[in-house]
Amino acid sequence: MRVLLQRVKEASVRVESKKVAAIQHGFLILLGIEHEDSQEDIDWLCGKIARIRVFSDEHQAMNNSIIDVNGDCIVVSQFTLHASTKKGNRPSFIKAARPEIAIPLYESFVKQLESELDRKVGTGVFGAMMDVHLVNDGPVTIQMDSKNRE
Repeated sequence: MRVLLQRVKEASVRVESKKVAAIQHGFLILLGIEHEDSQEDIDWLCGKIARIRVFSDEHQAMNNSIIDVNGDCIVVSQFTLHASTKKGNRPSFIKAARPEIAIPLYESFVKQLESELDRKVGTGVFGAMMDVHLVNDGPVTIQMDSKNRE
């Protein structure tokens, strides 16, 4: 399971011109799910996201977590995070989980993150064409992969 974590000043997601999620200060999380992913991957990533210290303290040092700053999150499914570009010029998405596997894991990820943060998390619409708008703060963008924990 991979995430691209973006610290944002604001973010929103639209599907067919309808706003489905919007936040101010917090994280926009792009989530890629692969075939072998499990609840263990979800637990590890959600715990890491909740506790990662990338928000500024009173000395402008990145010492605060999203919990510390009372920030919000939007989670957007992003199968292209598992693109393989090793051969040719057309990416392969063979490692990305099919919807029958990915949807329950996506929903579980959102529930687990809500539990970690003790607040509602915004979402995109799984499998839809989405317009994602954001103002990246910093910019701070961090990639995490639950298969690379060490």
